[in-house]
Amino acid sequence: MSEIRDHIIRCARDAGFDTIRFTGPDQMDAPAARLEQFLELGRHGDMTWMAEKKDRRKNPRTLWPEVRSIIMLGMNYAPRRTPLERLAQMHTGNISVYARGRDYHDIVKKKLKTVARQIHRDHAAGVKVFVDTAPVMEKPLAAKAGIGWQGKHTNLVSREYGSWLFLGSIFTTLDLPPDRAEKDHCGSCRNCLDICPTNAFPAPYQLDARRCISYLTIEYKGHIAEEFRSAMGNRIYGCDDCLAVCPWNKFAKAAAEAGFFSRVELDHPDLGDLLGLDEPSFRQVFSGSPVKRTGRDYFIRNVLIAIGNSNNRNYIPLVKPKLQEENPIVRAMAVWALFRLMTPREFSACRHDHYARETDLAVRTEWDRAEKTAGPYPG
Repeated sequence: MSEIRDHIIRCARDAGFDTIRFTGPDQMDAPAARLEQFLELGRHGDMTWMAEKKDRRKNPRTLWPEVRSIIMLGMNYAPRRTPLERLAQMHTGNISVYARGRDYHDIVKKKLKTVARQIHRDHAAGVKVFVDTAPVMEKPLAAKAGIGWQGKHTNLVSREYGSWLFLGSIFTTLDLPPDRAEKDHCGSCRNCLDICPTNAFPAPYQLDARRCISYLTIEYKGHIAEEFRSAMGNRIYGCDDCLAVCPWNKFAKAAAEAGFFSRVELDHPDLGDLLGLDEPSFRQVFSGSPVKRTGRDYFIRNVLIAIGNSNNRNYIPLVKPKLQEENPIVRAMAVWALFRLMTPREFSACRHDHYARETDLAVRTEWDRAEKTAGPYPG
């Protein structure tokens, strides 16, 4: 079996994977218990699919009873410069590193299929490939396989690649010798916990997704609570803070896969340009990008929050038309952005012109809450 393992590693290297390790489908009790606690505490928020498919996620054999071994593979997507630098550029939208290039699902899955076909052809083995979208606990499996360990931010950390690895897996009927699990090397460091803008970590190794900016800007399809908006800054899709601050990143080299390089239009996008995107232009700009999955309206919601944090009054004429948008979530965040950018007199006059025509309770509440601070209409 060692020869088969070596052959698989060569195939995976040739396909472009940076790290390849092996594990089995058993001994998943500890990760399953952590998942159960996460769900029982409601920390998954509106991600109901996690609860609906928890049994399949807990045990790889439930997903595919024939699996004997799991090949865990990783691709480095480390940026050339720390993404924390972008947080001070308030006229631009900050998009998470993983979403600035082509959709990693497409890139990784294509390469996984290439390796899986070779395994099936050369070793007459059954194979199935998974990238993130299936109910597979990739991070615990990668840790068990020795690719890295789950850090205090709950993400995978590698001694070679820091926090910047896309993971994929190949389930196979081959009975392959497993690699040793990696030890936890976080030590007393708590950089990732302390930097979180919204205090999304109740304790080390625990995440409350409901407070996580990545969840709020990508998964959540509602009105983002006021307590989180200022903390979001210019983050319009995801958040890299806890990843970027990890000391192990000092060993990571910039990604070599061209598909992970930042697209020009996603590298330093101007907030005003983004706010002007209608549905067709949104789909065009973010074609082939994971950002498209969020949907235009919720993306504009995020952009409006960033504009509200920009302290740039030049955006006021661009925000006002959003008070006429069909989606009340967009209208509500337009109210909040104008409140943040206008003088109290300007805001009260704006409310006088629009409030009476507003039919949505949540938007009217947003007007009312801001008006209490801005003061009454000056007449």
